[in-house]
Amino acid sequence: MIVKNEEDVLARCLKCAGSFADEIVIVDTGSTDKTLEIAEHYTDKVYHFDWCDDFSAARNLSFSKAECELVMWLDADDVIEEEDCKKIIELKDIMKDYDMAMLLYAAAFDGDRPTFTYFRERVFRRAAGFAWQGAVHEAIAMRGRVLYSDAKICHKKVKQGDRWRNLNIYRNLIASGKALTPRDKFYYGRELMFNGLNTEAAAVLAEFLCGEGWAENKCEACLNLSAVCSAAGKQAEAEEWAAKSFLYGLPKSRACCALGEMFLNRGEYDTAIFWYKTAASLPQNIRGGGFCEEEFCGYVPFMQLCVLYDRLGDHKTAEHYNELAGAIKPRDKAYLYNAKYFANLKNKSK
Repeated sequence: MIVKNEEDVLARCLKCAGSFADEIVIVDTGSTDKTLEIAEHYTDKVYHFDWCDDFSAARNLSFSKAECELVMWLDADDVIEEEDCKKIIELKDIMKDYDMAMLLYAAAFDGDRPTFTYFRERVFRRAAGFAWQGAVHEAIAMRGRVLYSDAKICHKKVKQGDRWRNLNIYRNLIASGKALTPRDKFYYGRELMFNGLNTEAAAVLAEFLCGEGWAENKCEACLNLSAVCSAAGKQAEAEEWAAKSFLYGLPKSRACCALGEMFLNRGEYDTAIFWYKTAASLPQNIRGGGFCEEEFCGYVPFMQLCVLYDRLGDHKTAEHYNELAGAIKPRDKAYLYNAKYFANLKNKSK
């Protein structure tokens, strides 16, 4: 692990890790709170790293201090349920036939229900010499024999970090004359977008799409450009970018929802219905490495189909889709409002 000022969450994470880890290595990058005190309660392998705006450098130091056959990384605000801890323990034997393991990462939630999940490289055979790359949004390239496990890590923040941190690291890299890799360009464009710098974001993401890059990232870049154009009122361009995401692999539910919304706003209800139904029916190829956003696979298309069929006067079908949405979010205000609306319609018809 690498940590900095994580006194609010570190013990929570280490209690989970302690149930399966034979060794815990913590690299501190400059804490000024009680992080070190908490860390030393769980392990004597605590090291200091002089921060240099490079997450990979810090993580590689942490890996270099590991002595066990298998190495696994965590962030301080990660949580692992007991059932998943047991699955990780089982990996110790299973990994004899593999070089690395991909585990599910749940990064956003609606209550306890994960809404944003994807596979991340998580466990490695130390002798294979895996290394982190990238100053920001660091990653380890897949190679060798890869295992996919349904063991899940939950990323549960309790406070917001510095939203400008990553963007400033990228800007410093550029200012120093360092050329950004295609992956860097993709994430740099997204950092610009997340910070509301949409004009710059559009330029960087468009440049990324003109060069090399992972297909999943190119698909995501198209969807980001669609959102940027939509926010700027450029609906025709937004539609084009959403459709262009199909050039890089199987259609994404989020892209279909974006097209559904555009046709809904135009009043072209039949076409909007097609795209929302498609969004709800698509299989999620999460092993392809892309993000799985559950909202766009079920709840969003179901609610929008409810709206569309209601506008078409087909209240029975509209209510059906509202119930499908309610099965996903039974306490959702929109679902409950609609349920009351349909109940009132039935009473009036009597």
